[in-house]
Formats: sequence, structure tokens, C-alpha cells
Amino acid sequence: MELLLALIVGALTAAGVYLTLRARTFPLVLGLAFLSYAVNLFLFAMGRLTVGQPPLIAAGAAGYADPVPQALVLTAIVISFAMTAFVIALALKARAEMGNDHVDGRHRP
Repeated sequence: MELLLALIVGALTAAGVYLTLRARTFPLVLGLAFLSYAVNLFLFAMGRLTVGQPPLIAAGAAGYADPVPQALVLTAIVISFAMTAFVIALALKARAEMGNDHVDGRHRP
């Protein structure tokens, strides 16, 4: 299971970096989304999900589930949503002003 999770995080990161380095704005936005998905999955996996354990330490309980990774992932989801909306607004404004969707503003065939 750990190998599968590591492969998924690695594939999302590789795809995100590849798409971020493209010359157009839509692959850039998609690459940033893939990178945020990879980070969210990595943070959630580092929390070591425990099933059937209370989130707080109770008297006489054998263990507890750590709520911090889940809170970090929820915060990262909100931040990545806001970042994606901001980058899309910037891309639309740049397209309206320059007339193309290239990151550097030059038209390439």
C-alpha cells in the first residue's frame, strides 16, 4: 500500500512539474492543481490514518487518532482553491490584454 501511495504522489508531482513548465496558461493552472493534490495526499498519508480511535485522548483509551494532518489537508485544500481561482483570473486578464495565452506573451506557432 505504501508503494502504491508513493507512486501516486510521485506521478502527480511529476505531472504537475511537467505541466507547470509548459508555455501556455491552462497547462500551468492544471500543473499547479496536480502539485496541490500531490501535497494534500502526502500530508494526509503522513498522518497515519487510524480507524476506530477517538480524536482526543480519553481516560483508559488505548490510543488516539491525530487530528492535525486532517486539519492541515483541509487548510491546504482551501488555500489551493483560492490560489487556483487567483491564477485563473490572472490568466484571463493576461489573455484579454495580450491576445494569446502564452506565459511569456509571445506568439509561437
